[in-house]
Amino acid sequence: MSLDQLTLKPHDQLARALAPELDRVNTLIRTRMASESAPRIPEVTAHLIEAGGKRLRPMLTLASARLCGYAGEHHIRLAATVEFIHTATLLHDDVVDGSAQRRGRPTANLLWDNKSSVLVGDYLFARAFQLMVECDSLRVLDILSNAAATIAEGEVLQLTTVRNLATDEATYERVIRGKTAALFSAATEAGAVIAGAPEPQADALRRYGDALGMGFQIVDDFLDYGGAGTGIGKNLGDDFREGKPTLPLIRAVACADAEERAFWERVIERRDQRPGDLEHAMALMARHGALDGVRKSALDWVATARAALGVLPDTDLRTMLDELAGYVVARVT
Repeated sequence: MSLDQLTLKPHDQLARALAPELDRVNTLIRTRMASESAPRIPEVTAHLIEAGGKRLRPMLTLASARLCGYAGEHHIRLAATVEFIHTATLLHDDVVDGSAQRRGRPTANLLWDNKSSVLVGDYLFARAFQLMVECDSLRVLDILSNAAATIAEGEVLQLTTVRNLATDEATYERVIRGKTAALFSAATEAGAVIAGAPEPQADALRRYGDALGMGFQIVDDFLDYGGAGTGIGKNLGDDFREGKPTLPLIRAVACADAEERAFWERVIERRDQRPGDLEHAMALMARHGALDGVRKSALDWVATARAALGVLPDTDLRTMLDELAGYVVARVT
């Protein structure tokens, strides 16, 4: 490996290794997001897709297929499918959350309107299913359609947890598995399945994607209370202000005495937030070791992801996937 390669971040190394296939994915995305009948569709879609996302999920599909020896064309369609599903969920999420910024730019719902964002998201879901069908694999269709359903369930479940201090860790894990891990695991498993990989390899890549996604989301939730605003697309305390019970908050509430409980009820359940409340919340999390515990949970999930790769061929791509998992938690270590 060259010195230049060693200085690249793991996702950049992966992008370089997959560059020809990734270019074909991007071309297919641009082709399939076109619409002569409704010009607003490519306008809204391009605003988000061309905003500089890392294409992490489609890269996971491409890498998994290649790692399993695939030499066909369907992994290009599957990678585009995964990106369309991801983009559709972002468009819908920004409407649900009333977000004004995504990837450092104004959101589509702010530039156009909520109706456009919802309907264009629906269009992208439809395009995704068209691409799935073209791959002529019922098992791949099953994997990705189940992921789409799990994502929707996770988002609806999250709505019921907002401002609810009774939310426990099991419910939180179901939410983030739906929000994030479901598509990661579908992306990796679909790549293996389309390659005709042996079942142990397909299952290993599914487990890798699931654990990677869980670690990825837990890290983002950690950073909301300890370092957000440094490239993750949100500001310090966004989850706190929105009353979302993420893992740092759940663990701090579980250790709260009566006075602390009254504070959490005021700021989260009643949303009566005052200057200094975020800092006090973070101090309570530090007092009870909540952030350190969440950091350890993220590290544990990433260790699970890395261990899952052990049955895969020992190649540069496997090394890149291993390093990618390590990079996910590098922000909190």
